[in-house]
Amino acid sequence: MKPDSDTKIRVLLADDHVIVRAGIRKVLEHASDIQVIAEAGDGEAAQSLIQHHRPDVAVLDIQMPKASGIEVTRWVRANVKDVGVLVLTAYNDDPYVTAVLQAGANGYVLKTASPEELIQAVRDVHEGKSVLDPSVAQKLMSIFFTGSKKPIVEPLTDRELEVLSLAAKGYTNKAIGVQLGISDRTVQGHLAHIFNKLQAGSRTEAVMRAVSLGWISQRVGTITEE
Repeated sequence: MKPDSDTKIRVLLADDHVIVRAGIRKVLEHASDIQVIAEAGDGEAAQSLIQHHRPDVAVLDIQMPKASGIEVTRWVRANVKDVGVLVLTAYNDDPYVTAVLQAGANGYVLKTASPEELIQAVRDVHEGKSVLDPSVAQKLMSIFFTGSKKPIVEPLTDRELEVLSLAAKGYTNKAIGVQLGISDRTVQGHLAHIFNKLQAGSRTEAVMRAVSLGWISQRVGTITEE
């Protein structure tokens, strides 16, 4: 027998792919105690809908236009602390995991999870429990047992953030140099440091990680790899 609607776990979904949201919604609503009350296709819409509906649990993707899932999580913790946050993503890289947990998410589950695992994760977050995908938990345990005190992601300097922000807009090294009054070679040096700190192999990857970490705004240009 289905529970009454007012006893259901009220969920908001935020993912920029409509077909993905449809699949997640179908999975969650297969459970009689879960109801998807709203959907958002970008981070700003997610914030607005969370503010309006006050769901029990917000299920967020990391990569979204206008505001990343990490930025939305920080906003939730600052403005609507009673809403549980479950990040559902395809990314299990250390920088993403660290940023999500530091932002205050209650759970981190990969999109490779089974329907049953996703449903249970929503229930657990609603009950105030912390949820970690097994592969994510293994990463964190590995870091813990190595005893490494070095941050997984080293913060960028103000100048490095300026360089990466311009790279995100599609600026070439020469154009970045002109904009900041520095040489092409200096720009290249900054990018090398950025790649190392973000554990990135390209501008695109560095920009994606910085956006997800909330360090720069969503990119608006086509990134030029030099």
